[in-house]
Amino acid sequence: MRLFLPSLRGDTTKQSDFERDCFATDRNDVRKIPYLCTMPFTGKTVAFHTLGCKLNFSETSTIGRLFMEKGFSKVDFSKPADVYVINTCSVTENADRECKQIVKSALNSNPEAFVAVVGCYAQLKPEEISKIEGVDVVLGATEKFKLLNYINLSGKNINTEIHSCEINEADFFVDSYSVGDRTRSFLKVQDGCDYSCTFCTIPLARGKSRSDNMNNVIANAKKIAASGVKEIVLTGVNIGDFGYGREIEYNGKKQKEFTFLELIKELDKVEEIERFRISSIEPNLLKDEIIEFVANSNRFMPHFHIPLQSGNNELLKKMKRRYLRELYSDRVAKIKSLMPDCCIGVDVIVGFPGETEEHFLDTYNFINGLDVSYLHVFTYSERENTEAVLMPNVVPIAERKRRNKMLRILSAKKLRSFYEKQLGKTETVIFENENKNGFIFGFTKNYVKVKAHFNSELLNTPVSVSLDAFDEEGNVVGKVLTEVETL
Repeated sequence: MRLFLPSLRGDTTKQSDFERDCFATDRNDVRKIPYLCTMPFTGKTVAFHTLGCKLNFSETSTIGRLFMEKGFSKVDFSKPADVYVINTCSVTENADRECKQIVKSALNSNPEAFVAVVGCYAQLKPEEISKIEGVDVVLGATEKFKLLNYINLSGKNINTEIHSCEINEADFFVDSYSVGDRTRSFLKVQDGCDYSCTFCTIPLARGKSRSDNMNNVIANAKKIAASGVKEIVLTGVNIGDFGYGREIEYNGKKQKEFTFLELIKELDKVEEIERFRISSIEPNLLKDEIIEFVANSNRFMPHFHIPLQSGNNELLKKMKRRYLRELYSDRVAKIKSLMPDCCIGVDVIVGFPGETEEHFLDTYNFINGLDVSYLHVFTYSERENTEAVLMPNVVPIAERKRRNKMLRILSAKKLRSFYEKQLGKTETVIFENENKNGFIFGFTKNYVKVKAHFNSELLNTPVSVSLDAFDEEGNVVGKVLTEVETL
């Protein structure tokens, strides 16, 4: 474990009090304990800023609940707070610059605030983050849920503390879910990844694949339902790989305790939840049985997000993806044969080393020919300690941006075409808890975003809506037909 012991603070007497109240005798022996802090923080405030994926949002929400249990009140990140927590992402481009800007924003609100940086970027680049002026503590993969152990409100740290581990020590699962921030809840069911994609740092930031157990996932789903949430999005790094258990055993071959199909079948029995969505699933793990189950389920929505990354087989092999484009097109065809109106999202990377114009056009034309609904387009950026960073034939930045723009335009066309096919239909929409200039937005079962006039009675309630037309911004405008529909 890379562990930098607490630095001396302005008042060493206060430091010893804090250490006595908040630290166990052996701080390394806290793997399975989220936090050991016994110090009360009643009347103190905390603000959170989350970068990146749904998984990060679920974990930030869980850390937030730990703070609330200790007496903290949560405030908006733009407001003065005693503690600011920044949960970082390793996929975000210009992560260092973005982190600096967010820290500066926090300190502008309260120059004496305690600033903690956690998450994937904190695991990968702790020393780099520690050089950002105003950061008090940097916590890696195993420490972020123990953040309360490191909070010091007696004054800014003279030097930044770093508590990060070797990534093989991230060998246990901590369950998380988000509530209170959105109509939908993100429920973490899996963490880490055993794949070796040549562009990706996630295994270095989150460790090997591990999962929650079935009973705990079901219990968390019921807790979420009890909070009034109607929709749960299952999230993880590689959720199709669900089932390896909460701890990794290194003295034997990994064996699955459950499968993802078994998980969704059990979740489908949780009657208190109206909708489940699968956040993202690898095409090689999206088996026929999963597609067929979703097609016949009342609770799992006709919506898949399937990473492609490239539509050229030569590049897929260089990326060490575990499929070729023929499997991807087969998965899309299988989905559409059973669910013609299913929404399908696609991840794609442009500018990977060695991607020629011919490779890119191969990807463009492949996606253009697929019956998919939208794209998430990522511009390749170099990542230390990956295979791809050493590959020859680097694509110029300007060319990467041009290709990104072309695919974003294609995505807009795909989305418009998908939405056009839904016009004239009556669908069930759950509207989200936000008034945007007199309008409210929500989603159909197949993830069509719908706009309607604001009415507080519609919030977080399934209602029948006719999908009538587009507005000038391309939003689908709906007319509410009934106030409440029981599904």
